[in-house]
Amino acid sequence: MKPRHFSKDQGVEFYAELRSRADAYFKENGMARTGNGVMKFKIILYLCLVVASYSALLMSSSIEYFALNYFFFGVSLLLVFFNIAHDAAHGVAVKSKRLNQFLFILTFQFLGQNPFLWGKNHTNSHHMFPNVEESDVDVLNVAGMRVTESVALKWYHRYQFIYVPLYYMFYSINWLFFRNILSLFNYTARTISTKMTVSETIWLIFFKVCFFSYMLVIPILVLPFGWLPIFLVFLGVQVLVSLVVLSVLIISHLSDYVEHPVPNEANTLQMSWAKMQLTTCIDYGVNNRFFQWTLGGFNTHAIHHLFPDVCHVHHKALLPIVRELSIKYNIPYIELSYWGAVRSHFRFLKEMGTPSPNIPAAYSN
Repeated sequence: MKPRHFSKDQGVEFYAELRSRADAYFKENGMARTGNGVMKFKIILYLCLVVASYSALLMSSSIEYFALNYFFFGVSLLLVFFNIAHDAAHGVAVKSKRLNQFLFILTFQFLGQNPFLWGKNHTNSHHMFPNVEESDVDVLNVAGMRVTESVALKWYHRYQFIYVPLYYMFYSINWLFFRNILSLFNYTARTISTKMTVSETIWLIFFKVCFFSYMLVIPILVLPFGWLPIFLVFLGVQVLVSLVVLSVLIISHLSDYVEHPVPNEANTLQMSWAKMQLTTCIDYGVNNRFFQWTLGGFNTHAIHHLFPDVCHVHHKALLPIVRELSIKYNIPYIELSYWGAVRSHFRFLKEMGTPSPNIPAAYSN
């Protein structure tokens, strides 16, 4: 990853006051930044859902019931990722460091990922330089898809807003079968390389073996439906999981309102770190109670970027402070409805398929 430097602007003062106000809020209310009672309830609830749904699928009396139970198991894993794994990766799911580390490893094992590699890339790359190509590991650089201006415009890109959703269907499968595996050989389809140590490689292989054992091997050995129907159900659920994950995650950073900062010749980004967090992602459905219970703060993504050291259950309380100070310092805090965010994402895909320069749409608080 190329070293980057930030510039000083109003975002520096904005962030200083924001942190001060947030510190005062937690101190006055006698609360820790980590998970509270609500978070503990969510952890117990969603982990129990994983155990219950997996037990149900192993006791399925028909392939139809198996498919239904497998679907609920997939949903349970999503809830664990959104609400537990992500906060655990940031060390804020619970107050105990040991329990937090245990949840971090356990939940990512559920997902077939190496937690240490994911956490390192997510924290040091995506959170530090969101939407900055060659610095943000999550900036896509996939054949047939154009989301940055460095990718040469082809005739078929004008239709990407139509065909790219087909890519999204295979996001999980790509991650499980290709993205991590290719990392073993230091090959990546991302814009930056992610070299793996020997220990990270061993852990990755271990977690993959565990994942495919309980997702495929155990059901095939225990149930009488044959390997092919079970494998097809597995693929079908992975497609559904992919669509849900990306319908939640990708709309936050790939929007016609956000910026994709490009460093100058001195490798300096023309904004402060704090301003970048607000200008490179959006929030959506922030008052939606269903989202608050299921998405683990991914719909308040800008707030998470400003406060990665705060559990998502506190985002709602910090929201008014962010709104107020963004107006005071003239830094747009982009807040949309869910469907407004989806429409913005598809407008972005459509615009990136044209020769017009990528200029973020104007947004007013």
